Amino acid sequence: MASVIVLDAMGSDRAPKPEIEGAIQAARQFGTRVVLVGYDEAIHAELDRHPGAAGLPIEVVHASEVITMKDKAVQAVRAKRDSSMRVGLRLVREGVASGFISAGNTGAAMATAKMVLGAIPGVDRPALAAFFPTTAGGVASMLDVGANVDCKPHNLAQFAVMGEIYFRTMFGTHRPRVGLLSIGEEETKGNELTRDSFHLLKQLPLNFIGNVEGRDLYNGNVDVIVADGFVGNVALKTSEGVANLVRATLKETLKATITRQVGYLLSRSAFADFKKRLDHTEYGGAPLLGVKGVCFITHGSSNANAIKNAIRVAAEFAEHRINDTIEKELATLAAQLT
Repeated sequence: MASVIVLDAMGSDRAPKPEIEGAIQAARQFGTRVVLVGYDEAIHAELDRHPGAAGLPIEVVHASEVITMKDKAVQAVRAKRDSSMRVGLRLVREGVASGFISAGNTGAAMATAKMVLGAIPGVDRPALAAFFPTTAGGVASMLDVGANVDCKPHNLAQFAVMGEIYFRTMFGTHRPRVGLLSIGEEETKGNELTRDSFHLLKQLPLNFIGNVEGRDLYNGNVDVIVADGFVGNVALKTSEGVANLVRATLKETLKATITRQVGYLLSRSAFADFKKRLDHTEYGGAPLLGVKGVCFITHGSSNANAIKNAIRVAAEFAEHRINDTIEKELATLAAQLT
């Protein structure tokens, strides 16, 4: 059976336009069945602007409430029982859909997923994973990037196992290199959390290469970077800011003189490739690893391309049955460490 992906149609900053455009692109390009959840009148009005969508595997499920970016996550999750997030995640829990995607309030999406889906046995805290392009031409994954601000060493150990399984399965890498983000390569460097986590990670049956530094996010020397959610989120947001600075500065510089404009025209394909490698919309959002179901969270500023790719990656996650592997390997690991 083909994957069915539920999309929170009311999540992004410009909802439901990018959600619907992305859903149409994914249904047309990948054949994925997409369920749009939210205000049905608003969704149908936007769908009517795309006559070609009539024959695609897209359906609409009404939700009478929306959790906004201004809502406090925990309060909104409890108060808005018919929100597009909660309705969508219930469809996953009930087995109607294979996965859920939202570009809405990140805190609320995580809290709702934990409440509605629950955690995989052996996982104390689910973690968000993000991807970074590397100079080696591939990508590196980092987790956690914001789900857990305060962590214990055993949390980071679980992140390492989940991240390694996800990277290995999605990219076909036999033994992904796992590193612990710190301020120096020596195992004595870092704070109490990283020092204690280092010794724990050394005991795991992973290809643990030790501590890595911030620059290793991009040099291709590591595949999976483990961090607590506070440090991971700062690294992620800093990276996004630098990428935007590079794109904007390059664009401004190339427009400065006629000679440079001619050079740009002659090298347009190279610059297009450069822009694509720095474009976060190509990576399809961040999976919330460790919940009983597939849940992806994307930027509030997501465009149609980001939504399309989030649908693609969520479907691949479900088809590879990554959660089954995480549960099985964590159980084996727990038995070995006891």
